[in-house]
Amino acid sequence: MRIGIDVRYLSHGLVGGVHTYVAQFVPELIELAREHQIFLYADTKRPLELQDLPSHVTVRYLPYRTPLSSVANDFFMWRTMERDHLDVAHFPTNYGFGPASARTVITLHDELNILPLPQIIRGISYGWGKRRPRTLAMLAYLHYCSRLALTRASLLLTVSDYSRQKIAQHSNFSAERIWIVPNAPAPVIRRIEDPTVLAEVCQRHGLSQPFVLADALKNPGVLVEAWRRLPPEIRKDKKIVFFSRRLDLLPIVHEAVTNGDAQLLLRPSTEDLVALYSSAEAFVFPSFFEGFGLPAIEAMTCGAPVIASNRGSIPEVVGDAALLADATDAATLARHLALVLGDRCAAQKLREKGFARAAEFSWRRSAQRILESYEAVVAAK
Repeated sequence: MRIGIDVRYLSHGLVGGVHTYVAQFVPELIELAREHQIFLYADTKRPLELQDLPSHVTVRYLPYRTPLSSVANDFFMWRTMERDHLDVAHFPTNYGFGPASARTVITLHDELNILPLPQIIRGISYGWGKRRPRTLAMLAYLHYCSRLALTRASLLLTVSDYSRQKIAQHSNFSAERIWIVPNAPAPVIRRIEDPTVLAEVCQRHGLSQPFVLADALKNPGVLVEAWRRLPPEIRKDKKIVFFSRRLDLLPIVHEAVTNGDAQLLLRPSTEDLVALYSSAEAFVFPSFFEGFGLPAIEAMTCGAPVIASNRGSIPEVVGDAALLADATDAATLARHLALVLGDRCAAQKLREKGFARAAEFSWRRSAQRILESYEAVVAAK
């Protein structure tokens, strides 16, 4: 096969879940598909993250001069792809437009981009307040591109059965034409046992007491409320450590920091985050919505007992290896926190279940599934 993959997320200096997906599955696929010819389509905004590629991989660079270059490349990349006589074109970032001569596979990570536009604009990100005009324009653009791309796609991939069912509900795609390919922890995500390494990271961030770890972008208010419900003897000498890649957080986070209940770490490195997962008394993930919920699996990999919401795909992904509560249920969340923080045996049991659950996810297995999807869609021509 002649396989084309849009890898512009790896030439833009981006972070986040979609970037992780592309950065992890593409190298694994390259290893698995040595008998096939692979074409990677990047642009010139930043240096491509992938280096020293084998001989069966060719990189095509699309011009990037201004942000409008991304729009041009979105709609005209097919011309470059057409010259490569592809059998299959894969767009792993929710939308893309391949040449008519190739089968098109799209990874749609969740249903957010294809929901009715008024619903998206009303605040699908749960609580971030008024949208800036630029953000509204981007949401509308992504919605338009994703909806249009679905009309031309041969096959969809997504990351969970929850996302598959929601995508089928909001599109003309049947669930049978949507393959599940789960995410997985990156190789760098692993438990750190060395107390010297853990102590150095904690000392550098000023963490001198036991803590629970949480993403400040994922419904922090319910965690702060649950924390305040804990008995004083459990909460004593402990705190919440929020991490975030953004500073424009909900006021409740800054209030908790000011009151001494929490500490905020901005943009910790991946290496530091691994150490924090490994040191935490618990990882709390009360997210309103997740297409997959990779942070929960990352925390399990590092040995943090996980307490999470029962929304979206999270129950499917974590199985019985986490304690679950509704994303608005501070009382139940507080009971789960009290159990994990107050009962070492319960915490250890949860930790062991987490190790076992996390081991079920692998980027090599996911890449194999993606390769099988290419073979299936080409065979169906």
